[in-house]
Amino acid sequence: MDFVRPIEAVIPGVQGRVLAVLARSEAEMTIRTAARLAGVSPQQAAVVIGRLVDLGLVGRREAGSAALVALDRRNEAAGAVLALAQLQRSTLERLAESARTLSPPPASLVVFGSFARGEATAKSDLDVLAVRAAGVAADDEAWADALAGWEVAARRVTGNPVELLVVGVEELPVLLRDDRRGGLWRSIEVEGITLAGAPLEELAAAA
Repeated sequence: MDFVRPIEAVIPGVQGRVLAVLARSEAEMTIRTAARLAGVSPQQAAVVIGRLVDLGLVGRREAGSAALVALDRRNEAAGAVLALAQLQRSTLERLAESARTLSPPPASLVVFGSFARGEATAKSDLDVLAVRAAGVAADDEAWADALAGWEVAARRVTGNPVELLVVGVEELPVLLRDDRRGGLWRSIEVEGITLAGAPLEELAAAA
């Protein structure tokens, strides 16, 4: 899935681009402004917005010589558009919900990379760091099976390939300490989004 432009990914063309602009703003705007922000011609925007007004997704009112339009957030179909606009957040919530069912539980499960930065496109991987808890061996079958099952579920939720990086909690202090100048581990620590377990800095401090 393209999490940078989710509306345009699902609703291609001028209509998706205009809807994306209207979904990002709660304020009314002129059709010309909507066209400029969407990167389409005023004529194209006017045709699309007229159709969306007829469908009830967009409200329109006259203000002097100009027409002001906005997504009508009371409309059920408009709600579906807004859900697409908030796709990254809702996806993270679903991933976290499923991560909390892992058994044995991870010491930490962290999304990092382009997804954590809000830059994930349809070609991006979902990069995830899985930290084994103390007492869970690297070859623990229950842990391996649980993590594999979560990976499959995450692939279905996101539509993107999943890349897992798995380490033991006892390895974290050294990995983080030796990478303070801005390498991979530093970026995971700073940009990562914790889905389950404790943040990495807490684990490293407690180790």
